[in-house]
Amino acid sequence: MSEYEHLAPGNETPTQADEAASTARKLGPAFRPTHPVALAAVSAPAHSLDGFVREFLHELHTDVGVQLARSSVNDQYIALASTVRNYLMARWLETTKKVRDSKAKTVVYLSAEYLLGRQLGNALLATDLEQIAKQAMEACGLDYETLRAQEVEPGLGNGGLGRLAACFIDSLATVGIPSIGYGIRYEYGIFKQTFVDSRQVEQPDNWLELGAPWEFPHPEAAVEVGFAGSTETYKDENGVSRTRWIPGWSVLGEPCNYMVPGFQNGRVNTLRLWRARAKRAFDLAQFNAGDYVAAVRAQTFAENITKVLYPEDSTPQGKELRLQQQYFFVACSIRDFISNMLEDGCDLHTLPERVIFQMNDTHPVVAIPELLRILIDEQHWEWDDAWEVTQKCFAYTCHTLLPEALEVWPADLFARLLPRHYEIIDQINSRFLDLVRTCYPNDEDKVRRMSIIADGSEKAVRMAYLATVVGIKVNGVAELHSQLLRDKVFSDFSTLWPEKFTNVTNGITPRRFVRLANPRLAELITDALGVGWLNDLERLTELEPFAEDSEFRERFRAIKQRNKRHLAARLQARDGIELPLDNMLDVMVKRLHEYKRQSLKLLHMVSLYERIKSGKLALGDVTPRTFIFGAKAAPGYRIAKQTIQLINQVALTINADTALEGRLKVFFPPNYNVTLAERVIPAADLSEQISLAGKEASGTGNMKFALAGALTIGTLDGANVELCRLVGEDNFFLFGMSEPEVTALAAQGYRPRDYYETDTDLRAAIDLIASGVFSPTDPEAATAIVTNLLDEDRFMALADFRSYLDTQVAVDVAYADQEGWTRKAVRNVARAGYFSSDRSIRDYLDRIWHAEPLR
Repeated sequence: MSEYEHLAPGNETPTQADEAASTARKLGPAFRPTHPVALAAVSAPAHSLDGFVREFLHELHTDVGVQLARSSVNDQYIALASTVRNYLMARWLETTKKVRDSKAKTVVYLSAEYLLGRQLGNALLATDLEQIAKQAMEACGLDYETLRAQEVEPGLGNGGLGRLAACFIDSLATVGIPSIGYGIRYEYGIFKQTFVDSRQVEQPDNWLELGAPWEFPHPEAAVEVGFAGSTETYKDENGVSRTRWIPGWSVLGEPCNYMVPGFQNGRVNTLRLWRARAKRAFDLAQFNAGDYVAAVRAQTFAENITKVLYPEDSTPQGKELRLQQQYFFVACSIRDFISNMLEDGCDLHTLPERVIFQMNDTHPVVAIPELLRILIDEQHWEWDDAWEVTQKCFAYTCHTLLPEALEVWPADLFARLLPRHYEIIDQINSRFLDLVRTCYPNDEDKVRRMSIIADGSEKAVRMAYLATVVGIKVNGVAELHSQLLRDKVFSDFSTLWPEKFTNVTNGITPRRFVRLANPRLAELITDALGVGWLNDLERLTELEPFAEDSEFRERFRAIKQRNKRHLAARLQARDGIELPLDNMLDVMVKRLHEYKRQSLKLLHMVSLYERIKSGKLALGDVTPRTFIFGAKAAPGYRIAKQTIQLINQVALTINADTALEGRLKVFFPPNYNVTLAERVIPAADLSEQISLAGKEASGTGNMKFALAGALTIGTLDGANVELCRLVGEDNFFLFGMSEPEVTALAAQGYRPRDYYETDTDLRAAIDLIASGVFSPTDPEAATAIVTNLLDEDRFMALADFRSYLDTQVAVDVAYADQEGWTRKAVRNVARAGYFSSDRSIRDYLDRIWHAEPLR
């Protein structure tokens, strides 16, 4: 039993408390935060080491209901998380009250995804409680790292979109902006990825199974959300003709709050996620009649709305469920903001002075007709008044350049599920097209191109067009992306409204991806620069002279090697992977999509293997490399899943070939997530950012790797453009066609077989795949990939193959000079401070939101 066990509530005595405090003092100094807000908040004894232990044991006994001596690791983690949560509570309530009382303009961030990662470490960092928590667990005879590893990260996102949203709400709190994030509280998230016979198999991600200590559900604050039904016209008490929506069915949206702490500034904002439940969850009459399935049918039907992230939408039912999800969360959010975030009696005509709704991609765009519906149908405003307010309250971030990713809904589905909203969109479109005809008379082709409702063989609602027409601003997320949005994707709109379009390049939070994920590098930076750089990341430029400091470079390399050892230990425990420690670590981790070109990385590996086996490349001339992949493919995305299967098959062959003497290894750990990223990224030597130029919006993995001291091999795509310019081409391995060259090649007619026939290395690699050597008993994936590359190759992997292969040779040459490589790596860190999400948020404030920090 720990010496602190006797401090269970009701058991302690003054003498025992003194003894406990004495023991705590022996373990280390009491917590002494330096931030003035923190100093004001920690006058209570609980902020001493002894106080933290008391709080922890109190939570273990009264909340978890178990004695320390009989508690499980999960019990201990829940108690620790609850203890830290309680430290944030007063600041959270105070921040909420100040925002409401100040009547300040609030940024409302609407996103279908928030890929948060584990919360414990971030909360401890934000409150400056890391050391005291570790000492407290030691005092209780517990290992802090074991408890931290117990946490399961929330399954609330998929890839870059959700991780960006998580970085942005972190930075909003750190910069001190009044804000609230709204989204969906998925029960199972995206899915848990497993591999069976090299194939991806999706399993439910039951992230809530062991409890959710960071969540505050509020069933009493549920919001009713209607669907389907019909609309009717009636006369109000003044004889004015009005429209109302009579939903055919409805569900309740229950809010679940998460705290979002700023970095050691005393501010704690809110992330409010909605889960669906039935208005009448259980039918006792049906149950008593013996129809047990019917008794809970309503609850099952309602809960399906928030069951999983991005339900597979290749079926009509899947499409409808996605639209239900999107309307459900924005309807709850708009209602909640008006009812609970604004003071009673607030004049909604001042709404643009009180809020900006930032729509993170097209998923929340149905919020626009929802606000109009509330103002017109419920508040009885005239259309012009409601329109004037609404168009000043929304801004839209577009995250794609792919036409198929710009969300479009069949008009019949939209009108059936949301009849009043479809009427409103139809009216917006009608008025907008009148404007287009006025500006461009006799140009019906332009009218058809710009129409929000596409009038082809099947009418469809273009959500990106709706956001562009109504939103006060439309922004891309990297310089090239924003330019292509203006010039290509929304060219008609940017000609009509050039002032609407702007750029805000994405960023990442250095608190999680430098300080938490790479603590030894963070310590090295602090030794060089002093404190303060974590919320002023552009101070990293002060590291520039240290690239020429041999002692600094030696410490830098030692940290990278230590990070590799930590990754190796994690992969061994997690997946049984034996990671070589002396190989270059070549990493490609991102969502599996054709435009990201995992297929090009695959061709590089196969080509290396083929040249070694055929004797074209001497084994002794091969730079030892370990390739690591991390990616999930959407369940219905067949070619992406076949790409995963083939990569795994190639890995099995290469890893089993003893003749390679370990010089090539390929690993694809399943279920890549934020937790694994925090181990992989700090260990990486080479970052693969190889999408076809003009297809990636931004990417944020490129930023994370650069700030971890990895060098990038990449195209001039997305934020690679800015990264290459900032770090310098001498410190970036640039290859491939530019976006204008891609466009020109597509215009003249791209024939992938031409490249196959003229490049002997490419032909040998593809032929080796086609031969079945990697998949003798299951050739389906190999056949599909080869056919796709030779006959279609939408994203021109074969056209860029030779440039990519030659640049990889340059990588080998550079890596052989470890002193030179380290200089380049230090310069990457020193010059990548621009990519802080704090800077992104300040750009949003300056260019779009025009909100002020809460004083």
